[in-house]
Amino acid sequence: MVVTALEKASILVEALPYIRKFSGQTVVIKYGGRAMVSEELEQGVMADCILLKLVGIHPVIVHGGGKAIDAMLARLGKETRFVHGQRVTDEETMEVVEMVLAGKVNKEIVTLINQLGGKGIGICGKDAGLITAHQKVLPVSVKEREDLGHVGEVEKVNPEIIQTVKDEGYIPVIAPIGVGRDGKSYNINADYVAGAVAAALKANKLVLLTDVEGIFVDRDDPKSLLSVIKAAEVPDLISRGVIAGGMIPKVECCVYALKNGVGRTHIIDGRILHSILLEVFTDEGVGTMVDK
Repeated sequence: MVVTALEKASILVEALPYIRKFSGQTVVIKYGGRAMVSEELEQGVMADCILLKLVGIHPVIVHGGGKAIDAMLARLGKETRFVHGQRVTDEETMEVVEMVLAGKVNKEIVTLINQLGGKGIGICGKDAGLITAHQKVLPVSVKEREDLGHVGEVEKVNPEIIQTVKDEGYIPVIAPIGVGRDGKSYNINADYVAGAVAAALKANKLVLLTDVEGIFVDRDDPKSLLSVIKAAEVPDLISRGVIAGGMIPKVECCVYALKNGVGRTHIIDGRILHSILLEVFTDEGVGTMVDK
């Protein structure tokens, strides 16, 4: 499809009130899943973040990297086990997780931002005391009370280092590794880290990129997409199975963020090129918004 100069101008005009509204605000973006496996989508996400920065909006990226961890563990001949959706992380596995997330994946994202003309800087929760964590304990309902090892939960976020680098014109890229008060490293679900970081920054928006179009009342009916849900509706939607599986931590982190000062939260399809710009700068938006 060829876009005419007039159509391009119309797009810019539509974006203008949103640029004015969000200028100076912070947008936390959880980046992972399918958006990380296509070179075109990877470049699209980073280009979106650079554009946000250039118009005065401050993007903060929190990334995952489960597939990269799986691949490295397989290369090392180490089995990956999950209990209640959590990767059992012994000390050796934690070393691999930290190497992959804070090293390989984080620096690949930073490099791509820099190659596209932005200023990316990589940090993890261990830098400047950014994320204090403690060991995650399985819920009582889980029969198999296995020790998850170095799987963590966010205890506290100190946003000072994020504020410093974003105010200096950089795009912070955060690996979801935390540190305990005893100095132990912890692997933390990136959705929860994104929610906690957004809350600590009092971000205007939290945007979670996923590999579905949003939340559906009926997964087999594309017309049943819920464009907006209220935080108070979430427990009922979970009990009915409308929100299930990997969508539960995403919605829970949205609710947490909303309760702790974040303006709006969005779950959008990271498989759509420039979905971040569509969400921030258009009247329609995309995906599902979780609101107060």
